[in-house]
Amino acid sequence: MDRSRVGIVIPALNESATILDVVETAGIYGVPIVVDDGSTDDTAELAKQAGAVVVSHERNHGYDAALNTGFEKAARLGSEVIITLDADGQHDPSLIQRFIDRIDAGADVVVGIRGRRQRFAEHLFAWYTRLRFGIIDPLCGMKAYRAVVYESLGHFDSYGSIGTELLIFAAKKGRRIGQMPFSVRERKDRSRFGRVLVGNYKIVRAIALSIWRVK
Repeated sequence: MDRSRVGIVIPALNESATILDVVETAGIYGVPIVVDDGSTDDTAELAKQAGAVVVSHERNHGYDAALNTGFEKAARLGSEVIITLDADGQHDPSLIQRFIDRIDAGADVVVGIRGRRQRFAEHLFAWYTRLRFGIIDPLCGMKAYRAVVYESLGHFDSYGSIGTELLIFAAKKGRRIGQMPFSVRERKDRSRFGRVLVGNYKIVRAIALSIWRVK
């Protein structure tokens, strides 16, 4: 697939330690779109230096809001495939081609499968989605979507789904879901997701809302 038809959405909050390498490698495969979600360091400047399209939030709005902004930008740029990628270096950007290949082979959505999960609630969410849809790791931040899937829902997230609403929507609509195992690399600093109790609460809330709100 032509590189210009692939939008790579990278939400970022104070990721100056890793953003340069992530964007430079991602740019081999598509158009990196970095959403600077209220960073107080030089994340945005470094991303621009590396060749990314940068959209900045004046203050922090959170992971799902950053992805919403990134998908809107990707759609305006005419992306046919939209890939989400974490900015912290845990997802190896060189894997992007494998996700594109799965889309080219017929998948509508491709979900990464991490080698490990950190929280009890992540296992609970995975149990639900595996039982209902056969999806092993719904909370993996590296996914690929055909733009038509996004367009059919009209947004990426509406309730703080931790990046899962569009995936579950696609599954409920019978879209073809591919899955891609990979090893997660160690991040260089502390996770932005929150402490254990807060993180588990966010995930349990997302599970409940995904059951009741996603059509």
